[in-house]
Amino acid sequence: MVKKIQKKGGSARASTANGTGASPLAGAIKDSAQQIWLAGLGAFAKAQEEGGKAFETLVKEGMSIQRKTQTAAEERISEATSRVSSMANEIQSKAAGQWDKLESLFEERVAKALGKLGVPSARDVEALMERIDALNQQVLKLGGVGVSADKPARKAPAKAAARKAPAKRAPARKAVAKKASAA
Repeated sequence: MVKKIQKKGGSARASTANGTGASPLAGAIKDSAQQIWLAGLGAFAKAQEEGGKAFETLVKEGMSIQRKTQTAAEERISEATSRVSSMANEIQSKAAGQWDKLESLFEERVAKALGKLGVPSARDVEALMERIDALNQQVLKLGGVGVSADKPARKAPAKAAARKAPAKRAPARKAVAKKASAA
């Protein structure tokens, strides 16, 4: 280490002034500076030797940290994606349910409006066709004139249409049935 020099009442100045050359203080400072310089060179050499190893170690640690953060980020992204997907599915199912409600409400109101206007429903038309077929059969049994027996009854399409559309025209059906039976 650096050597400490004890001061002796201004002897360093006296020796340089009288021409003897180097004083003990100047020599100690020179030795101390030389030791500091050599310590610096030694540290530099050691840093050069171990610097490559330290750099490689730091690179390896950086890569592992990068992998960990990338994995964590991917997990967060997948969690967020699944949350957004589930929310979208919920919204879609709610919207579909609301759409179905709106559609049925619309159908009910249209059927009600058509009923008020006196438009017969599909069931009313089916009942009329059945009544007409029954009357045709009765006319044929009685030996009807002007009724063609080669015309097939159209029950199947009317029944299929009646199943699809709601019927609310029971009074109209009765009125039609009364008119048909009166004729």
